[in-house]
Amino acid sequence: TFLSFFSGFGPFRQYLVNSSWEAVKELSKRGLGENIDLRIMQLPAVYQKAKEQVCKIWTTLQPLLAVHVGLASSATALLILEQCGKNKGYQERDACGFHPEGACCVLDGPEKIESTINMKTLWKNISVEGIDIILSRDAGRYICDYTYYTSLYYGKGRAAFIHVPPLSQSVTAEFLGKALQTIILAMLEQCGEQRE
Repeated sequence: TFLSFFSGFGPFRQYLVNSSWEAVKELSKRGLGENIDLRIMQLPAVYQKAKEQVCKIWTTLQPLLAVHVGLASSATALLILEQCGKNKGYQERDACGFHPEGACCVLDGPEKIESTINMKTLWKNISVEGIDIILSRDAGRYICDYTYYTSLYYGKGRAAFIHVPPLSQSVTAEFLGKALQTIILAMLEQCGEQRE
């Protein structure tokens, strides 16, 4: 069986319930079929702690794929597939009032790291009823982007990031969990093709 790993984030700013974590919990209830051992973890909206957890995932679990899910407060009915993580420009302070040293993820790390998952191919081949999916090459230079870059760095590109909208009447946790399931099964299929 392949191990795949998922993370969502805890509360941040005005969002006491973070849709990313609700979506990941829902996904874990649904599962990804018998061959996939699915582990989940909630990351805090704090740079250093999120980074420590992500490093731990890659050093101890070494999953086939790690998928991180974050809340995009500006997206109302959009799922955003993030292609790459950026190393620098982290000026915004986290929940504890800190930002990373040198405003970057990994000192001397590459400027950006691309996911081994081709989001464009994914985007062309899947659709989720009731919500639009878009591609992005900029995950926003906050905890999401920071976590993504860190995971890409330690996972040698075997990470993916999906931004989900806040929960609403039309976008429920169940809905997001089901949408994630569709997207991630397609991602895993890509991983399988890359292995052959």
